[in-house]
Amino acid sequence: MAIVDLVMPKMGESIMEATVLKWHKKPGDHVKMDETLLDIATDKVDSEVPSTAAGTITELLYKENDVVPVGSVIARIDSGGAATLGATPAPAAAPVAAPPAPAPVVAAPTPQPVAAPVQNQGNRFYSPLVLNIAGKEGISMSELENIPGSGNEGRVTKKDILDYVANRGSAPAAAPAPTPVAAAPVATPASAPAPQPQAAVTATPAGNVEIMEMDRMRKLIADHMVRSKSTSPHVTSFTEADVTNIVRWRDRVKGVFEKKYGEKLTYTPIFFEAIVNCIRKYPLINCSIEGDKIIIKKYVNMGMATALPSGNLIVPVIKNADTKNLIGLTKDVNALANAARSSKLKADDTQGGTFTVTNVGTFGSLMGTPIINQPQVAIMALGVIKKRPMVLETADGDVIAVRHMMYLSLSYDHRIVDGSVGAGFLSAVAKELEAFDPQRDI
Repeated sequence: MAIVDLVMPKMGESIMEATVLKWHKKPGDHVKMDETLLDIATDKVDSEVPSTAAGTITELLYKENDVVPVGSVIARIDSGGAATLGATPAPAAAPVAAPPAPAPVVAAPTPQPVAAPVQNQGNRFYSPLVLNIAGKEGISMSELENIPGSGNEGRVTKKDILDYVANRGSAPAAAPAPTPVAAAPVATPASAPAPQPQAAVTATPAGNVEIMEMDRMRKLIADHMVRSKSTSPHVTSFTEADVTNIVRWRDRVKGVFEKKYGEKLTYTPIFFEAIVNCIRKYPLINCSIEGDKIIIKKYVNMGMATALPSGNLIVPVIKNADTKNLIGLTKDVNALANAARSSKLKADDTQGGTFTVTNVGTFGSLMGTPIINQPQVAIMALGVIKKRPMVLETADGDVIAVRHMMYLSLSYDHRIVDGSVGAGFLSAVAKELEAFDPQRDI
């Protein structure tokens, strides 16, 4: 009998762990090669994990809602053919006893707090999210070093620190025991009042209210937004663009475009084309920061913020947008938007973005002040297109005419992008849109 280990796949460069959402098979079930075995969720996207072998499931090492480090064995498959059928019942019973042995949940809470101070004396890596939670909860660095980690190489995960915060109130209860040993130190741990204000915060609100739990994706979005604001000093610049030529051209050609290419022509790919052209002139807009180094990307992976039916937001990425014409951009925009709304995005579809655009005009907003999608340094918001009376300069003097106008805004990381660059890039995009050729062929 040949046992094959199925490991948690790496879903992207920055993804270190994933949450098991749902198992589609149970021990004893037969699974085919490439058949979906489970659904997982990362901080980017939900994905299906296919089986890497055909055979019978003998063990599922993690339960639904468990957070699993990338590279960990999550299931075992007996690919031994006919012998598997006879052996299936026995292995199926064994896994029931097996998972508790490596169970990270049992290992973390009780035994490790005592040994942790000894084992974790060296420098440990803490994610910005963990450090942010520690700061909010008043957890010192020395206290943080004593928290046992269930992540890779003992890394403290979000779940670890939240569990610690939740159980923090019980720690002072055990602390009084050492009190007789030294009276002075007890005064310091007596920071037991700290948990009490938290209890007041989590108290049930009075009055006519409705309490709604955040779903998993909303929690992740909240974490990302807070982390981005604490990482990047945000500055937002605004301008407006006369997009009358674009509106008239699209109205004239959209029917022919759809018949010829089988794709609906929206404003988004037209705007993306103009933005890409301007990024070439302002490469600093298309970079990221690593320590004290600026990483300028020689390619443009355009992120497009997309609203989901649930009201949450996801950002699929058009890879190498700078190499595609209007037709290619249109196909990618439509394909990714449809995949996002039908929950069929792949993990790679949300990875590697270098610049993001969010169309707040879709919801009727005139303009917005978007939050940067880390580790990028800029994000642009497109406002709603509205008809407004504008003063136009002509050879015969100034005239008032009805034009299709749109506000553009750019939020940028002031550590890298100064106002001259940010505002210059934004103005360049506006001029590029205004210079659109209304006689352009499709």
